[in-house]
Amino acid sequence: MRHDHTIRLLLLTAILLVCSAQAQTTSFDIYTIKLPEAIAYYDNQFSGLQVSGKKLYLLSECRIQDKREAVIYTIPLPELDRAVKDTTYQPSFEKIMIYGLDTLAAIMKQANQEYEGLEAFVIKDDMVYLSVETNTPSPLAYILKGRLKDNTIYLSTTFLPVAKPLQPDDSHIYNASFESMMLFRKKLMLFFEYNSFAGNYVYITNPSLLTGIIDSRPMQELPFRITDITPSGKNSFTALNVFYKGEGGDTIYRVSGEDSSNNMLIKKNGVYEDYSRLITLQYNKRGFTWKSLWEFPVEYRGYNWEGIAKYKNGYFVINDKYTRRRPYRSTLLYIRQTR
Repeated sequence: MRHDHTIRLLLLTAILLVCSAQAQTTSFDIYTIKLPEAIAYYDNQFSGLQVSGKKLYLLSECRIQDKREAVIYTIPLPELDRAVKDTTYQPSFEKIMIYGLDTLAAIMKQANQEYEGLEAFVIKDDMVYLSVETNTPSPLAYILKGRLKDNTIYLSTTFLPVAKPLQPDDSHIYNASFESMMLFRKKLMLFFEYNSFAGNYVYITNPSLLTGIIDSRPMQELPFRITDITPSGKNSFTALNVFYKGEGGDTIYRVSGEDSSNNMLIKKNGVYEDYSRLITLQYNKRGFTWKSLWEFPVEYRGYNWEGIAKYKNGYFVINDKYTRRRPYRSTLLYIRQTR
């Protein structure tokens, strides 16, 4: 028994050393974009990013229940290129208003589902798809669609209710919904925020939203939270993997005490700390697997990173509003891969 225990310790040590070596093979330079105050304002609570055409799209949570606007912001990519080179330069922006969200939120409420905000989006030509997060007790989340015309998104009354996964004891998972979404091989793929259990899946539906969930793919068990995903290569995607050290319902995102390798990432001297990293998701016919790509430096780990978009040889990332210290504000980074 002692011999077997020693072998297991040696194997674990070898695995940790390999993972550490792999994590250090990729590095990024970090550039902070000087945002206009209207965008940096904390109550936008950004939840997604996407590059489309010559613009970066920034999705606000659109907390209409708090009297916030239903809006997506855009920033021209050439101006962001300039802002990366010149930290004093402040890029311009435009608003895209979302029409019809209040009506759909009211329909959800009639079904006893409480709208909380928008969490993910996809833009393809003039079509826009949006993921709605509902409150924890609500068993359903929603996928919406609309058309982009003249700087306005007109939402369709056709939408898709999707049952949220449950814990093994059938209880609801705290503050979790379909936080990421992408259009892949002409299908919409929906990624749940919490994937730290065996038997979890990525859901697949048609962009028409008329056929319900038509398929699913297994997702390798993943600790912490997935908060956004961006395509980064053939059958390859980059995701934000974030841990918040909070108490109460947030403890669901902790890992078991027996999971020493992941506890090393989120605990120091027995105390939980915020943690964030980029991971690579790889797709094949058996489903999705992942590996760590890059850890955010310690000074950026207290940010609740919610949006990521691949651009050139790097990524734009944005937080909702939470930072390491008050006053809260949204921060847009460009992280450029150097090796």
